[in-house]
Amino acid sequence: MGKRAILHVDMDAFYAAVEERENPALRGRPVVVGSEPNEGRGRGVVATANYAARRYGIGSAMPISEAWRRCPSAVYLRPRMRLYAQVSRRLQGIFERFTDLIEPISIDEAFLDVTASGRLYGDGPAIAERIKQAIREEEGLTASIGCAASKFVAKIASDLDKPDGLVVVAPGGEAEFLEPLPIGRLWGAGPKALERFRRLGCATIGDAARLDRDVLVRTFGESLGDRFHRLSRGVDERPVVSDHVRKSLGKETTFGEDVADRTVVERTLLDLTDQVAASLRRKGLAGATVTVKLRWEGFETVTRQRTLDEPVNTMEKIWPHARELLRAADRPGLRVRLVGVTLSALDRDPSGQSDLFVQDSGVDSRVAEAMDSLAARFGSGTVTRAALLDDGQRPATGEEGRAAVRVTRATPESE
Repeated sequence: MGKRAILHVDMDAFYAAVEERENPALRGRPVVVGSEPNEGRGRGVVATANYAARRYGIGSAMPISEAWRRCPSAVYLRPRMRLYAQVSRRLQGIFERFTDLIEPISIDEAFLDVTASGRLYGDGPAIAERIKQAIREEEGLTASIGCAASKFVAKIASDLDKPDGLVVVAPGGEAEFLEPLPIGRLWGAGPKALERFRRLGCATIGDAARLDRDVLVRTFGESLGDRFHRLSRGVDERPVVSDHVRKSLGKETTFGEDVADRTVVERTLLDLTDQVAASLRRKGLAGATVTVKLRWEGFETVTRQRTLDEPVNTMEKIWPHARELLRAADRPGLRVRLVGVTLSALDRDPSGQSDLFVQDSGVDSRVAEAMDSLAARFGSGTVTRAALLDDGQRPATGEEGRAAVRVTRATPESE
């Protein structure tokens, strides 16, 4: 492990930085990407804020209304995900010049194993400098990079000198580097784990490293205790995985106003389920675990989850479970602020044919295939389920909505 050279590349305030690049008039001003606040009554959350906005205490996942309260003079922008994805793909191209061992973590960060690239491009720090220079010159953006012999240490290092930083931890220096850092930086240490660490007298990662493995195992269990024992000492042998199936795929939406009408909530969840199912099929994936997310007025959030016998990727297979989970989680006396659905425990379809995921290639698979074909030929939105049309129909709750679709757009030119 000591001979590995692992980089963690983390773009600085990525969405906001791209917006500043596209519109130089924004430079020097606080910029918040998420949604427009509507005079402090915005319904969304902050996706990212530039460093000028962060000086006001604005951060990711904060309600837009709170961001506006802290800095009403900031520029508030809706995300342009297609643009950010295009930039992300070009960044991937820069990484590929130096190694083919690339593990994307999100649209704006990735691990790179550059161990085998040394003879061509120099050691890890030299390659990190070249990557930073290429990003700056070709994209007009900055990245912070951590360079270490393990993923865990590289990840922490990339966050310590933002923006535009480069932090190098030499092999053998991991424990010294980690020793003074807050225990909250330990991967996997959530609120409950942090409370247990506090009971053990641990305020820093170094405090945890000084504990015997047996103490950590008794406190956290065999798996988590062993992980904390190794990570607190900088031991992390996990490889950079360049080809892996994504863990989950989901969609959620925040209502413009808190919603009391459960018909509206169910119809919205049905629409989100249909979108997730279509996205799974496009990617050649199917999921076995359905999760429904609800956020009430007042921001309390609940989730309900169910694991199925087999992976699925059609609305007809997913919707009955999503609907039941929604109803099980519901609190009729509260208004709904946000609803979402996620499929996880994903499997890849080796043939690329989505209907191979279901043993009975029945009506639902044929409907999905037909809808996908129409969308591919005429564009997204060409065909819509009748239950989703705003014509007074209630959401599909069973067989009556199973294959009810309605063509909503087909131009003569495309026919």
